[in-house]
Amino acid sequence: MYAAIYVAIAVVALAVGSFVTIAVQKAMGRSRAKTIIDEAMREGEVIRQKELLKGREEGIKIKDEAERQANQRLQRVQSSESKMKQRESQLNQQQSENARQRNELESMRQRLGAEESVLEQRKEELERLKRTAQDTLEHISGLSADEAKEKLVETMKDEAKTAAQSYINDIMDDARMTANKEAKRIVIQSIQRVATETAIENSVTVFHIDSDEIKGRIIGREGRNIRALEAATGIEIIVDDTPEAIVLSGFDPVRREIARLALHQLVADGRIHPARIEEVVNKVRKQIEEEINETGKRTAIDLGIHGLHPDLIRMIGKMKYRSSYGQNLLQHARETANLSAIMASELGLNPKKARRAGLLHDIGKVPDEEPELPHAILGMKIAERCKEKPEICNAIGAHHDEIEQTTLLAPIVQVCDAISGARPGARREIVEAYIKRLNDLEQLALSYPGVIKTYAIQAGRELRVIVGADKIDDAQAENLSNEIARKIQDEMTYPGQVKITVIRETRAVSFAK
Repeated sequence: MYAAIYVAIAVVALAVGSFVTIAVQKAMGRSRAKTIIDEAMREGEVIRQKELLKGREEGIKIKDEAERQANQRLQRVQSSESKMKQRESQLNQQQSENARQRNELESMRQRLGAEESVLEQRKEELERLKRTAQDTLEHISGLSADEAKEKLVETMKDEAKTAAQSYINDIMDDARMTANKEAKRIVIQSIQRVATETAIENSVTVFHIDSDEIKGRIIGREGRNIRALEAATGIEIIVDDTPEAIVLSGFDPVRREIARLALHQLVADGRIHPARIEEVVNKVRKQIEEEINETGKRTAIDLGIHGLHPDLIRMIGKMKYRSSYGQNLLQHARETANLSAIMASELGLNPKKARRAGLLHDIGKVPDEEPELPHAILGMKIAERCKEKPEICNAIGAHHDEIEQTTLLAPIVQVCDAISGARPGARREIVEAYIKRLNDLEQLALSYPGVIKTYAIQAGRELRVIVGADKIDDAQAENLSNEIARKIQDEMTYPGQVKITVIRETRAVSFAK
């Protein structure tokens, strides 16, 4: 029982203690909160005071900056006002100076007007005196002024005619005595001062090989290599029993040179098959074109001729591979140019123009196309297209008398062309006719539609015509061969017979990538 009481008392004591503790804690919390609020109020007041001070400082700074800017604007305005005042004073000074100059000009104008009136009076006085003197002279001589002038002119004309006729007669007499002798001297001296070798062009080229085993590789299996080479170059390849030699036959020296160089590269490389042949021939053809341009440039430099059009330089280079009646065309052109320069200098003319005309006089023989015009007229038109001077063009066009000679260069080039071509052994008529006949053969076949390339081989005894496989079928190819043969019979003159071979080839090409 006491134990229960003690327990109850303990519980009550604990409850009272807890209550007292809670009450004490509440009282202490209220006191601390008040303290915190007071401290917060004090800190807020301090912050408010700081912000007020900061605002006042910012306001003072803004005011100072505004005053500074206002002072600067005031200074600029004052400076502008001073400049305006200075400019105004300068304008006033200039205005006064202009007024003074206007006054001076006005006074000068008045003086000039007075002097002009005085000069006009003197002029009238001189005219009156001149008329008086003229009337006096006419009265004394019994002739008017116009009659006297006509009589004086007639007298001077008669005297001039008499003197000129006497002078002309003296010159003609002297020319008759010395012209023939002087002309022979100039021609002989020109010929003696130019030395050149005689060159005869052939229609075949011999290609030397190290051994006869190479012949079989050049021919290829069933002749496919040699056929591909002939089709690519247009040259007949003759492989016979001649030891260590292959003959390249064709009338065009450029084609023969391309075939020779291509064969040399193929034999040296060792790979000979149709695809390789086409590649090498195309590469050699580009090399020959570069060599043609280089030859033209070198020839122009050697002769001291500058400013030639690139087309003319290329044609000069092509002359190396052409012949005129068996005479190398480039050699003939150089010889004619040197002869023309020498003869022009002997006659007191411009040797540079004569040398230029002499070099270009036969460019009509190496055009890119073959129009139906004489080579002199064609060369003149090419020179005109390339902006050559009129006297050069006339000398080119008139060196075979197709047009009238209008300058002294034309007869000089004509004579020097004849001198160069008339040397013993310089030319052969048959070669030029032969080349022309082969060219005509090729052009005749090339005029048919569908024909891509034509090659005259075997000295003109065979004409190979390559046609497009997509344009002409097999039956049309046979008909084309017959038509070309009939047209050759009707329009051309030739020895023996001409074989016409029409080649139609179909190729299928694809690439593995």
